[in-house]
Order: sequence, then structure tokens, then C-alpha cells
Amino acid sequence: MTNFTLTDDQIAIRDMARDFAAEKLAPNAVRWDEEKHFPVAEMREAAALGMGGVYIREDVGGSGLSRLDAALIFEALATGCPTVAAYISIHNMAAWMIDRYGSDEQRRRFLPKLCTMEHLASYCLTEPGAGSDAAALKTRAVREGDHYVVNGVKQFISGAGVSDVYVTMVRTAEGGASGVSTLVIEKNAPGLSFGANEKKMGWNAHPTRQVIFENCRVPVENRLGPEGIGFKIAMAGLDGGRLNIGACSIGGAQAALDKAIAYMADRKAFGQRLSDFQALQFKLADMATELECARTFLWRAAANLDAGSPDATRLCAMAKRIATDTGFEVANTALQLHGGYGYLADYGVEKIVRDLRVHQILEGTNEIMRLIVARGLVGRGNTP
Repeated sequence: MTNFTLTDDQIAIRDMARDFAAEKLAPNAVRWDEEKHFPVAEMREAAALGMGGVYIREDVGGSGLSRLDAALIFEALATGCPTVAAYISIHNMAAWMIDRYGSDEQRRRFLPKLCTMEHLASYCLTEPGAGSDAAALKTRAVREGDHYVVNGVKQFISGAGVSDVYVTMVRTAEGGASGVSTLVIEKNAPGLSFGANEKKMGWNAHPTRQVIFENCRVPVENRLGPEGIGFKIAMAGLDGGRLNIGACSIGGAQAALDKAIAYMADRKAFGQRLSDFQALQFKLADMATELECARTFLWRAAANLDAGSPDATRLCAMAKRIATDTGFEVANTALQLHGGYGYLADYGVEKIVRDLRVHQILEGTNEIMRLIVARGLVGRGNTP
């Protein structure tokens, strides 16, 4: 990727995902949003094409692709529906945590059905009182023989109530981050329940609920790795998750830009097409340029994560911030270029704006992304 040129295989992967999005997601996106429909059947069709376990190892049914490949896929899926693309990206992040930190037995037990999306996965870190300060989580797991007894609440969990597997960060000891462990909690676990589906600004095509643990019994054999490395596992998952959500922002914004270009070529005012006004041409040029800059930087961060670069976490934070900020601004400008029609649901632009707004908040707020970058700069004395 040093020359920023995609290989023939990467182009084929991107085009496959884009074609799927155009055929299966885009025609239904507005209706799914209005009806709050979670399109599990369509997601399983995506999984049949290899998108349920994009960077999961092949021995358990994954596609074994790179983080850069994943960025191409999630951007392409988001051109059809950012909400569905984002859920598939979260599912992939949770599955990767099992693939990377799980035992061979755990990998064989959970991942084949996750890769086909016969089973769905959710990522459970945030709590009502622990969002940006994730290390302050209070959900507690107390060991009793061969089980943990878990008590606590997780907040804003995508897929909750429908997902079959919940990759959950719990407190097994005091000491902040060092007291956190990771459990894979199955939907049928006794003591597991869910809150009401939240009423949200966007992301309506998948459910968001609290995940509630009340003396929930979880086998010790469902713990990923030893006790005390759960926060490390959570943060490692988020490096890739931030790239994925950034890619979803770029894809959604690209769709909004494409809609604006088509609308402006058709709409006339003052005797000429909107696309003939130079001021509006400049606006389109700026939108396209900013989007391409965000895309290119995201690819760089993905390549560094693939390479295991020590700068990967910093670059992923930078990429998430720039991609989600740029994606929202481009989509919002596309709505403005539609005038009053952009505010109508039928045109699909206002849905994209609503969907992309949350990307600046989840997977670590963009303020926390700045904090990650700033701490790195201060810690090394502003050396470039």
C-alpha cells in the first residue's frame, strides 16, 4: 500500500461489497429505518460472501483478509446503508477478539457460526456510568467454582436482545484497567436480560438496548485469556473498530455526495442547472477532496495496523476522528445542497446524516481520539 494503489484482488473485494450494497441494502434502507427492522437475513447473505468474518482466520470459516480489505468492504457496504454496515463491523470486531485471544477450543466453538452470521455478536464495554472512562467499569464477575457470577449493566449495546454472543468486559479485581477481564456470554445464560429498544436519532435498522446481568452465571471456560487482560483486549478490538466505523462514515458520505451530484444535475434554478453554478461546483470539489483525504489517511492507518506498527493505535485514533468528522460534514452539506428536499425522508440523505452523527461518539468519542493523540505527543516531547 505504499503507493496507495489497490491491487486487483482488493478492487474485486470492494466491487463485490458495493454491488451487494446496491442490490440488497440501498433499496431497503429508508424502509428499514422507518420500520426499525433489523435485516438479519440480508446480513447472512453478506456473510455468505465472506463479510461475517472478514479478518477472522480461515481455519474457523473466516475470510482471512486484512484490515485494509475490511476498510474497503465496510465503506462499500455503507454506501447502501451505514447502519447495517456499522452493525456488521461491530460483529466482526467482537468475533476478532475471540479469534485473537481465545483458545483453540473457544475459536472452534464460537467462530464458525459467527462467520456465517448464523449467530450474531455484540461488544459490551460501555456502562451507564462508564463511557469515555471505560476503565471505571463496575460490572463485576465473582468466581464461584467453575463459573463466574456476573452483576451489572452495559449500555448502548448494538444488537442486544438479538445477538447470540456478548463479548463483555467485567471487573474481576480492583485496580482500574488491570482488574478487567473478558467473558464471552451466551444469550441463554441464566440471569441475562435486556432493556427496552432505545429510541434513537439514527441507526434505527438495528436494536440498541441495555444488557443486564443479575447473578448471571457464566462458565469460567468462556473467559478470553487470563484474568486482568480484558482492558487490553477491549482496546485492541477498538483499534480495528475505529477504522471500521471511519470507513462506514466515508461510505455513507460518498453515497450522500453522489445523491447531491445527481440532484444538482437535474434541479434547475434561475434558468440553469444547479451543477452549472460555479460556487456550487466548488462546494462539490471541496467535499470530494476532503472525503478522499480522509479515505487515504484511513488506508494508511489500516496498513499500519496490519503491519503491527507501534504507531497503529495513534493512527487509528487520528483516522477515526478525521473520517467521522469529515463524513458527517460532507453528508450534512449534501443535505443542504438538496435544499428542502434533503430534509425529506424519500431522498435518503437525511437518514445518512442521522446515521453518521453517532459515529463521532461511539468507538471512543472524537474528543477521546484527540486525547489519545495528544498524550502521545506530550509523552514524546512533540517529536514528529
